[in-house]
Amino acid sequence: MGQIHIGINLEFVRHDDKPFEWGVEKAAQIGYDYVEPMVHWGRELLSEAGYFHSVSMLDDPYRVRRACEKYGVKLSGLSAHCPLCKPEVSCEYLKQAVRFAAECGAPVVNSDEGPKPNWTTSEEDHVLMKYVLHEAAALAETRGVSIGIEPHQQYSKTPAGLDRIYQLVDSPAVGINFDTGNSYLAGEDPYKWLESVLNRLIHLHAKDISIQQSEDERGKVTGTPVGCACGEGVIDWKKIIDICKKAPRDIVFSVECGTIEQAEKSYIHLKGLIGDS
Repeated sequence: MGQIHIGINLEFVRHDDKPFEWGVEKAAQIGYDYVEPMVHWGRELLSEAGYFHSVSMLDDPYRVRRACEKYGVKLSGLSAHCPLCKPEVSCEYLKQAVRFAAECGAPVVNSDEGPKPNWTTSEEDHVLMKYVLHEAAALAETRGVSIGIEPHQQYSKTPAGLDRIYQLVDSPAVGINFDTGNSYLAGEDPYKWLESVLNRLIHLHAKDISIQQSEDERGKVTGTPVGCACGEGVIDWKKIIDICKKAPRDIVFSVECGTIEQAEKSYIHLKGLIGDS
């Protein structure tokens, strides 16, 4: 049975206008053992000026490794979301993310199918996704990196839809990055869905959904960027933990929230439950 560890997606500092290293340090100060950085292609003003936490994949991957070593945290994965339905964007992006992950020491890169082109059919989209995932998985297999497919967009918003994407490629490098909040907002039962992917689970986005957001958006959207503090929303974290304790591998709960205060509350809540489990 796997162990559960607590990490955080660096989205929690996105409104603080600070660079990547500042976010890693803040996560460590709160008590998190793992971080999930966001990476991007090319260059953009805010990150270059030190006002945003995302890291360019044109940077030295050892920048990420050195920051984690300095502040005593590990990498749970990279947030490398790209539109799998658009291979002109996602194919080289995801391949570069795999290479970057291997060098900086991240075991997982997370993505989803992204917004689809407005002129393609569902069948065409799945062929396009198959192409991208085959190309990326070939690199991932030889580097010991896993690709986590997340429920987030038009096809992955249901258990059957996520399974279809997962089954496009027969590769040990492809697994599931389950998102508790996205699955709930899509109108599904997140606990039943999590049980169904447990043997393929490689990473978990610990996202809680506020009661207000639940009332406003459940069944109307396929996901959300970040949630509220874990323990202040609708997700039963004790139930999620009990399910994940049966996973065949260790799982990092990567908290997805929008503020430092929410990150602090999430850590206290999850630490208390995991410590008692």
